[in-house]
Amino acid sequence: MSQASHPVYQRLQSLGISLPPVSVPAAAYVPFVQTGNLVFLSGHIAKKPDGTPWVGKLGLDTDTATGQAAARSIAIELMGTLQAAVGGDLGRVKRIVKVMSLVNSTPEFTEQHLVTNGCSELLGEVFGPAVGAHARSAFGVAQIPRGSCVEIELIAEVDAAA
Repeated sequence: MSQASHPVYQRLQSLGISLPPVSVPAAAYVPFVQTGNLVFLSGHIAKKPDGTPWVGKLGLDTDTATGQAAARSIAIELMGTLQAAVGGDLGRVKRIVKVMSLVNSTPEFTEQHLVTNGCSELLGEVFGPAVGAHARSAFGVAQIPRGSCVEIELIAEVDAAA
């Protein structure tokens, strides 16, 4: 099946989403590691459309809806990295296994799970329920690199390389 005819790419196109290239790591790590049929994506921080960090602390200067939008933007970055990890073919993704979300938030903020829905819902919409539904953790943390409001990592199961 050609990339353009695969349902994942059709859904991305219908949503008006273009996947970005893999970001250059900001520290001593790699963007992804594959072991067997599992691909582990390093944490991606929320970035605004101009590429700058989406800075904020939930419960202080950032609301839940803004956090969800930031998490959705991370999902797009994650899919771009995942596409690179699978040799340019998201059709090889068998399952989004797990998402872990870190939400830069005050001790009183308790909607980390709702913020993370911004990522989870887009992954489900793009990959469909059989592939996109995943296990998940969402944590509130005191700070995230570069002051970003959200950081998310992902684990996916993929078909063996063609």
